[in-house]
Amino acid sequence: MADKENKVLSFDKKQRHERKEPENIEYCSFCKRPNTEVPKMVKGPDVNICSECTLIAVQYLILQDGVLSKEAQKILDLFWGMKK
Repeated sequence: MADKENKVLSFDKKQRHERKEPENIEYCSFCKRPNTEVPKMVKGPDVNICSECTLIAVQYLILQDGVLSKEAQKILDLFWGMKK
């Protein structure tokens, strides 16, 4: 038969764990969301950009100009696995 003491869990001061905020929180310089709320964050000198703002910026630049340089097109093709 199991010991009744093993079925009871007590929390004394030594066992309690206070909830800690994650360290190294960075905020996107554009949308102001923390790195805990976005998939990825790119950190630069005094500026950060989250992956979602990066996608918006790239889409804007491609749609605005409509034409990419040959080098940029090669990179996009490699990234998306397209071959021309």
